[in-house]
Amino acid sequence: MSAISHHIPEPLMAAYAAGSLPRPYALVVAAHVSMCDACRATVAAHEVAGGVVLDEMVKAPVEEDLKASVLALLDAPVDPEPEPVKRSGVYPGPVMEALKGRPPRWKSLGMGVKQCILETGDTGSVRLLHIPGGRAVPDHSHNGLELTLVLQGSFSDETGRFGVGDVEVGDEDLEHTPVADDGPPCICLAATDAPLRFNSLIPRLLQPVFKI
Repeated sequence: MSAISHHIPEPLMAAYAAGSLPRPYALVVAAHVSMCDACRATVAAHEVAGGVVLDEMVKAPVEEDLKASVLALLDAPVDPEPEPVKRSGVYPGPVMEALKGRPPRWKSLGMGVKQCILETGDTGSVRLLHIPGGRAVPDHSHNGLELTLVLQGSFSDETGRFGVGDVEVGDEDLEHTPVADDGPPCICLAATDAPLRFNSLIPRLLQPVFKI
């Protein structure tokens, strides 16, 4: 794998370490962190900093009943932590966990492009995209934030080239036409919190069907 050039922005890394990042984005960050030594170290640094803040917080007195209840919970038997899901092919462990250990169930979007929706809800959606080499995604902009992590192949747009492990951050100011580079299909993990804004009529008409 070539060197990773495009990383997760620092505010999103801090939110991920604090556990406050919405689930769709957290999945993309977790997958990227599993592939990127530099960002894994950044997350660890944020976690250490958070622990220091907790240690330095002013301590308040605790009632004896509450203390006894907490100690009882600590003594109660707990289920062992499940084993982390391992990487499979191009899919990092966090993605395989979202897939429940099974291969993606692809659905056609037309022109050879396919998607597999992993999760969707009030906080946004996250999906896998499979784009044949040389194929373009229709020109679009964004109503919110989009994080796109490359798992296989690469794509290029107006902002540059993104290879395996790279993350593109798209917001309301970005209008682009991503094109999968020649070679193996580009497989991406993409999270959004709002529908995309397509410029062409047909993608707009199909948008409710494809939930993108």
